[in-house]
Amino acid sequence: MTAGFSWNLLADFQDMWSYLGMVNAFRAGTIVAVLAALVGWFMVLRRQSFAGHTLAVAGFPGAAAAVLAGLGVAFGYFAFCILAALVIAALPQRGGRGYTEESAVIGTVQAFALAAGMLFIALYKGFLNGTNALLFGSFLGITTGQVATLALVGLAALIVLVVIGRPLLFASIDADTARAHGVPVRAVGAVFLVLLGATAAEVSQITGALLVFALLVLPPATAQLVTPRPARSLILSVVLALVTVWVSLFIAYYSPYPIGFWLATVAFGLYALTYAGTAIHARMGTRAPAPAPAGA
Repeated sequence: MTAGFSWNLLADFQDMWSYLGMVNAFRAGTIVAVLAALVGWFMVLRRQSFAGHTLAVAGFPGAAAAVLAGLGVAFGYFAFCILAALVIAALPQRGGRGYTEESAVIGTVQAFALAAGMLFIALYKGFLNGTNALLFGSFLGITTGQVATLALVGLAALIVLVVIGRPLLFASIDADTARAHGVPVRAVGAVFLVLLGATAAEVSQITGALLVFALLVLPPATAQLVTPRPARSLILSVVLALVTVWVSLFIAYYSPYPIGFWLATVAFGLYALTYAGTAIHARMGTRAPAPAPAGA
């Protein structure tokens, strides 16, 4: 990162992209943004945000355990996030309508994951100064190999999402009717949770385990505020996620603060502005003109 950006944005971008690490950061961020926007849209629709947050937190002990075992951090993220997804998928569902924030088991998994992460860090005998990066993200040091891994996993996840997209949307809107029409609601939900775990693992490598919601929740939630139509909302979710990542990477490059902070700030700012705009629009729409006097 440098001392600060100037008003010559073209020169700033040229300076930033002269470093391979920043080019890789933008490539990785773009991949992560698209996947998080699409998978997160269904997560918000299905009201599984708490489960998604737990899966993201599970990436922290996974990354810490990988460091302790001398393995790649990415392997730890994916292994623990997907394992946590399988655990949540095995939970009994309340009337087939998915997982709720009141689920004590999901909360227990989340608390245990955080505790295990701190244990693995304490057991590590070498010099570990990347705890903040595991929790709050970092765009520094992303290699071309990591970008390729993110791209392959993201492509596989998107292919699966396309395959289950229609029954998943049906089951998310009305699980009982979908089940009556022969949709395997439980199986589709389990596959989606694994996709959500893989997505959380990908996003965690940019945002850190604790700030995954910056991409996984806020852009999809913002898009669903704007339009209820699935196709338009999904496209808007992707656009918002890309804007969030690109703007945040640019600012983070020229600032001393972590990328996760800027991702959360930009995403929340877009959500707050959209919420305020839709609230004002709805309020103005309810003010019907006064009826004309009789005989006018």
